[in-house]
Amino acid sequence: MQTELSNALGVEHAVFGFTPFPAVAAAITRAGGFGVLGAVRYTAPGELARDLDWMQEHTDGLPYGLDVVMPAKKVEAPQGHPLSEADVEAMIPQEHRAYVAALLDTYDVPPLAPGEASGWRITGWMEQVARTQLDVAFDYPIKLLANALGSPPADVVERAHRHGVRVAALAGSPRHALHHKAAGIDVVVAQGYEAGGHTGEIATMVLTPEVVAAVDPLPVLAAGGIGTGEQIAAGLALGAQGVWLGSIWLTTEEADLHSRRLTAKLLAAGPGDTVRSRALTGKPARQLRTAWTDAWDDPDGPGTLPMPLQGLLVAEANSRIQRHEVEPLLGTPVGQIVGRMTSERSVQAVFDDLTRGFERAIDRINRIAGRA
Repeated sequence: MQTELSNALGVEHAVFGFTPFPAVAAAITRAGGFGVLGAVRYTAPGELARDLDWMQEHTDGLPYGLDVVMPAKKVEAPQGHPLSEADVEAMIPQEHRAYVAALLDTYDVPPLAPGEASGWRITGWMEQVARTQLDVAFDYPIKLLANALGSPPADVVERAHRHGVRVAALAGSPRHALHHKAAGIDVVVAQGYEAGGHTGEIATMVLTPEVVAAVDPLPVLAAGGIGTGEQIAAGLALGAQGVWLGSIWLTTEEADLHSRRLTAKLLAAGPGDTVRSRALTGKPARQLRTAWTDAWDDPDGPGTLPMPLQGLLVAEANSRIQRHEVEPLLGTPVGQIVGRMTSERSVQAVFDDLTRGFERAIDRINRIAGRA
């Protein structure tokens, strides 16, 4: 599964694996792919440095990358002053706080223990936090910097290029992809509607060739609903130079979901058990459908807030739900490929299946074309 892009980056397979777990990212790289560590959950520079140190020790000198979140559209302070977390918190209406409290009471969600931190507060959605992450990241030999929501600011692209780091950005439409090209992005990830996390409205099969044509000659990665070798072959046949996989790693042995009940829900879910909802961050993100997502999508409710207000509003609630494994509310971002995630396997075992499936697909096409 080699392409011009994978060869340029020095990886065996053109499989780019996004994950919030350092152990998974390192295992992807060691298996011959390109591990990409998600940085959004790191609220302190020291935490990211600690895990990048660990990545350095466990990737055998092979390449890896980092994914940050710098939203192209964000809540702004009056007169252009930078927003602090306290400033953003103050914008959250009391009606929404009351709605969260009522939902937690309805499902008897216990509070966090005294002194227990509320966990991931999604401050990583705020640009100034992402910039502190970059201050750390460029001290390490990362080979790719990806941005999940639009093109990074021009100075960030320039800074990455000065460090010899390629920049990737996710696109949900050809229009977004053209914006990335104009912004000097090196790799465009065409992320289809089927994907976990933030997605657009266009399915991967339609989106990938349109983005390839729009940004030629820039390399494109196909993303969304991909979790088999046959699908990788399809993505390459559509003109992509690799694939971007995220959901498939959630049920690997190296993943650290901290919840057996959540893992069980993922293993039992079918492709129709996800929903695009603004409940998590304020932007449409595909995730497991739960009583929590249903409540936020209920027209009788107050509705969700824009990013990053929604993320800050629900951060403690999500920590409580996850900490106490309140099953009706327990969920996670995941794509429609969840229906193929039926057992816990090592990252290496996933790669073995991907390569075998890719070979089957190529053999099948060769037979159809009369070349076998």
